[in-house]
Amino acid sequence: MRIGHAWDTHRLVEGRKLILGGIEIESKVGLLGHSDADVVLHAVSESLLGSLALGDLGTHFPDNSESTLNMDSKIILRKCYDMVLEKGYHLNNLDLTIYSQYIKIAPIRIKMEESIASILNVDKDMISVKATTYEKMGFIGRGEAIACECVCLVEKNV
Repeated sequence: MRIGHAWDTHRLVEGRKLILGGIEIESKVGLLGHSDADVVLHAVSESLLGSLALGDLGTHFPDNSESTLNMDSKIILRKCYDMVLEKGYHLNNLDLTIYSQYIKIAPIRIKMEESIASILNVDKDMISVKATTYEKMGFIGRGEAIACECVCLVEKNV
């Protein structure tokens, strides 16, 4: 078994869609980034890469490439998981926490779990999505950004 861990954060700005866990959320602000800036799928993707020492998102999806501009993070996640599968491993489970002060996660938590499970083609009970605030402290607490932390466990195929 191998463990991967990742943290990602993106700034909230006006004029961008807010996409979390592959789900578009009605909001006046969205996340800023080279791709669609889905902080949840980025953290999941990077934790999968980290579990097998496969580099990071910047290595595989550079933020200075036209080919990755506005890229759908569902594609990024699927490609990262395909790399895990190609190495002879599969996902055992993943656990993630979203850090957001004002964007409420509870109403879409189950949809996010279903979305991630669907992208990875795994059972929904392998995906845990949780959320917490930053108690109005720091850039997350001021509503300037959203962050996500993810831990995954991958297992060698037998």
